[in-house]
Amino acid sequence: MDNRYLNVFLEEANEHIQNLNNGLLALESEPSQEILDEIFRSAHTLKGMAGTMGFNKISELTHEMEDLLHEIRNGSLSITNTIIDVLLKCVDMLQEMTEQISKEGWEGETDIRPAIAEIKKVMSNTSNDSKAADESEGKDDTGFNEFELRLMEEAANKNLKTWELHVELEENCLLKSARAFLVFKTLENLGEIIKTKPHIQDIEDEKFDKEFYIYIISSRSEEDLLNAVNSVSELKSVNVREINLGNFQKKLTVARETSSVKESPKETNRIRNTSKTLRVDIERLDNLMNLVSELIIIKTRLEELDNLTEQGQKRKEALEYLERITSNLHDAVMKVRMVPIENVFNRFPRVVRDLSRELNKEVKLVIEGAETELDRTVIDEIGDPLIHLIRNALDHGIETPSERLKKGKPREGTLKLKAFHDGNNVVIEVSDDGRGIDVEKVLKKAQEKNMVDKSQVKKLKEIEILSFLFESGFSTSERVTDISGRGVGLDVVKTKIESLGGSVEIKTAKDEGTTFSIRLPLTLAIIQALMVQLGQEKYAIPLSAIKEIVIIPNTELKKVHKHEVILLRGNVIPVLRLHEMLDIPDNCLKNENLTVVIVKKGEKDVGLIVDSLLGEQEIVIKSLGNFLKNIRFIAGATILGDGQVALILDINALI
Repeated sequence: MDNRYLNVFLEEANEHIQNLNNGLLALESEPSQEILDEIFRSAHTLKGMAGTMGFNKISELTHEMEDLLHEIRNGSLSITNTIIDVLLKCVDMLQEMTEQISKEGWEGETDIRPAIAEIKKVMSNTSNDSKAADESEGKDDTGFNEFELRLMEEAANKNLKTWELHVELEENCLLKSARAFLVFKTLENLGEIIKTKPHIQDIEDEKFDKEFYIYIISSRSEEDLLNAVNSVSELKSVNVREINLGNFQKKLTVARETSSVKESPKETNRIRNTSKTLRVDIERLDNLMNLVSELIIIKTRLEELDNLTEQGQKRKEALEYLERITSNLHDAVMKVRMVPIENVFNRFPRVVRDLSRELNKEVKLVIEGAETELDRTVIDEIGDPLIHLIRNALDHGIETPSERLKKGKPREGTLKLKAFHDGNNVVIEVSDDGRGIDVEKVLKKAQEKNMVDKSQVKKLKEIEILSFLFESGFSTSERVTDISGRGVGLDVVKTKIESLGGSVEIKTAKDEGTTFSIRLPLTLAIIQALMVQLGQEKYAIPLSAIKEIVIIPNTELKKVHKHEVILLRGNVIPVLRLHEMLDIPDNCLKNENLTVVIVKKGEKDVGLIVDSLLGEQEIVIKSLGNFLKNIRFIAGATILGDGQVALILDINALI
């Protein structure tokens, strides 16, 4: 099979599967005709695509899903949790088969028969239920339409009754339509006729045998109606009975739902926000990014040559122009790589639904800032850490409905996912309104594991105690479940986020909830950095990590508990000598003044002593490769304008 077509199929199939997932969850919480139509379209398109490509299992399964959705669309079936469960299982199966196709080119051994059997069972059960319900209300099934049912409902609200009059004419009645007209005329004075059987036009044309039915809304009693109609001559018999509206409650509910969809112009006539998109192979984008990177390196080299030789004004102008072009090119390429974070967030409604049902909890997921954009490489990596945090929030954070009610909280807990830009960073918050983290319990567990000295216990701030949660194997959970409690998770989260150049913080309050804030760089490819000199070597410190730079006299360096610190505007800031950490000869001891770069990690500030500052520069991050990737304190390397290689410091590892 031609890989070009296969790749297009997989991309589009994944989009439709995602649409099915999202649509079914939306349909469960807020049923609407528009969502139902959208789901049906996705299933139908997927069926067609799979059939064309020869993937018969996907085609067959989506065909069965279509049948079930069709029954819902035409009103034969109502949306229930069971139906949503069955359809979601089918979507999982479709996902499994497409993943198999992407790996091996065929649908694999997936057995779709159980899923199809479940669909047929649901349709059969519901159909039997409908039949039984129809039979139970058989004698009252007079074929009322939606409008008539609404009239009857409104009448009932005003304490009016709906009556059925069965009128039979005498055998020798000659002018049947005239007799019927007299009956109508009599009844019109007593109420409002809403329906006749047969239709009024057929009665007027005498297209009926000898009997007809009239349905009237009236405040009068059965006796009044009977006496009034009996005054008309040539009638053999008249029977009156009251219509019980309760027998039509199901039809009324369907009518109301249908009506609400029709009456909602916002929903039905909404103009979709469509954006023009172009599918681009990620390898081509990476190649483009490499070319831009080389261009930036050459630009820097030209700038340095310019400083070394005497050149004219024209060359300077040309260089400035080149700088503008490269900056614009850089921005343009970065925008191409930017992807809305909703690509990650979209998978969480299903996770929250399944987990909350498994844990018997009621949880509402709120998503804000899904349109926030992040570099594609970050998007691909951030999903797993977020899943860990969501599972923790659902398992440990949010209480069961009964616990929440005892605390005076609403039964339903809230899990919020929020993303927003903050300077050159994107912040993602995962917060819940649950029980919060028991700080005392965390401290006690840390002491049991000998992670903290007894003498230090009282000096520890809350943020420092909470940081123990990120230690490998640390867990305060008393029990191990399939979801969490094995002490893995938060350490994995921290490692992954720091590998992306980000940081994570926790804020918690007892019985109010917990918030995990993840701060990530917008991109991992090109960053602004401060170049510093250490001995004979140059190092880059990411500008996003720098808080400020201070020059202080050597004498202001103090020692507290054997650690060097400086006092800056009343705050004690620990200081690290990069020479010692990186094993470089120290020239600072001879200097009267010290150059200290204050870097931040979350709410913690640390000073880094360097020899001198070389200035701010845009650098291209290059990987050190597999052999050198685990070097401590180093996040990568960059090539300078003169061709030298400078290492980029990993601030998270340093602090």
